[in-house]
Amino acid sequence: MRRSLPNTCVAPSGEFVYGVHKSQFTACNLRENDAVVALGRTKDRTKIYNVQNFPKTDVYVAPSTWVFEIPNAFPFMGATFIVKPCADNSTENANPFRPEGEDIGKPESTGEQREDMDDGVLERLPRTLLLALAGTSKDPQVLITLANRSCRFAFDKKAKVPCGMVYEKTQEGQWAPVILDRPLFELVSNNPSLPDSYKEHMVLLPGTQGDSAIVGEYAQGGTHIWEYLRENSYIPWGHFAANMAQDAIRYDIGSLTQEDVLGLRHLYYQRTYVQLASKLGMALPAERRSLRENELENLRLALLREIGRYNERRTPLPFNATIWGQNFGFDLSPAGYRLNASHQQVHQQFALVPSGMPVFANGNQESSEATMSTYTQGDLVAQFVRDFKEKTDRDFFDAYLQAIQNNRRMDGKKDRNRGLIFFEDNNIIAFVPKAQRSQGEVQIMTKVACGNIVETDSKVRQSLDRAIWLALKVLANLGVDMMTALELSKRFDHLDSHQRLLYCFLPKHPQSPGGFSESQQRWITGHYPEDFAQVCRSEAKEIVAQQ
Repeated sequence: MRRSLPNTCVAPSGEFVYGVHKSQFTACNLRENDAVVALGRTKDRTKIYNVQNFPKTDVYVAPSTWVFEIPNAFPFMGATFIVKPCADNSTENANPFRPEGEDIGKPESTGEQREDMDDGVLERLPRTLLLALAGTSKDPQVLITLANRSCRFAFDKKAKVPCGMVYEKTQEGQWAPVILDRPLFELVSNNPSLPDSYKEHMVLLPGTQGDSAIVGEYAQGGTHIWEYLRENSYIPWGHFAANMAQDAIRYDIGSLTQEDVLGLRHLYYQRTYVQLASKLGMALPAERRSLRENELENLRLALLREIGRYNERRTPLPFNATIWGQNFGFDLSPAGYRLNASHQQVHQQFALVPSGMPVFANGNQESSEATMSTYTQGDLVAQFVRDFKEKTDRDFFDAYLQAIQNNRRMDGKKDRNRGLIFFEDNNIIAFVPKAQRSQGEVQIMTKVACGNIVETDSKVRQSLDRAIWLALKVLANLGVDMMTALELSKRFDHLDSHQRLLYCFLPKHPQSPGGFSESQQRWITGHYPEDFAQVCRSEAKEIVAQQ
């Protein structure tokens, strides 16, 4: 039996240890419909289609991409994740601040029709001002001109709008759209004022951003959402991204409808329940379609019973936690710094987390004699709750709920409002935390004893979904353009019934950028620490030599 180590990369033997994830799983295909279309064409006018985004069967992911999980030396500082192929490719250039990039120049003539305005003025502007215009202009014609400078569009002979993009083969032999200026492309395609006919072909149609399989769909009324599988993910064992579809464009938080949030959340519940049930060998209620609400609830109850049996046998679940989060709002500074989400269209990310991982040391990646728990931020909450109970003989969340309900102002003024709660029902409260981590942070917490989405019944899920939508709308109405939302939850098989499910909404300000992963202290790097140390060592040597 392999020994279990504490969650730190420092072993008692005085060596560094780390986990290696060799992901191998099957993603159940719950998508009912296909939307195969032409994305564009090659220079010889051969059409490129998005067939690869719509698999007919479940998707098997082979263990080809390893992910290193390195617990921080100090567990309260989270964990670092390195995708092995990315780090392998950067061993000769591990400087993340000045990576080898594409040469930025003027678009070449391709013989394709171009619908530019007279851009003589734009030709003379410094590139930083072009980037600023791409992000802030509200003039559709200016944005069309900038879009044509950022990439190559394909046009039908008589149409004045693009019918796709021009594709060419990469060095790896794959077809990819011709993008001439990546930062300009990202800024203009994420500008709400760019006409939808351009947005659609640049970033919205399935397949424009890669060949990730679509394995789920939600379509109700005016809501339409695709669920993508991100196989080679910075989250070990892959993650799922639920994106608003090309016919349900939501480029700001305020445009979200309650049905949109219900759909996004349904895909999260459904994926978690189905993937876990499949891994446990349980029967699934449906294939190639979304689960109905009663099917979802019946599956959840069956999962609880199966988790109970695993606990009785003291057998670890293969996956026993979730990650959920959203980055709302995109921005890129003229200096090239990305300030929030990867794209403007509303989307969310979620994943299952394995209960443990094999531990390796000293470059060994094949044989392991120890294990370690994987990292989730909810574990830090669980540890604190246990410490609080041990030292006070009081359940923390009971005390926390009481403190929120009985709050008093710190300035002592009794003629001013003292409440922190701005919405509640029988199942949840939405409130402003006493100690905000950003100006405008709000949180949602369950009143009832449930610590993860497997423990939430239909009524609690409905309360959560409504409160999430309401919190987003409130913050949007107050002027919030960018925000990160994340979930803090307990492991499925932890018996402590006192930890509550908690959602945090962290608005962004010009002086406080950040993202979903960073907010959960999941640190993603694209290089090995030793390679970056060599970069620093070389710079230090030159500095010392110049003294």
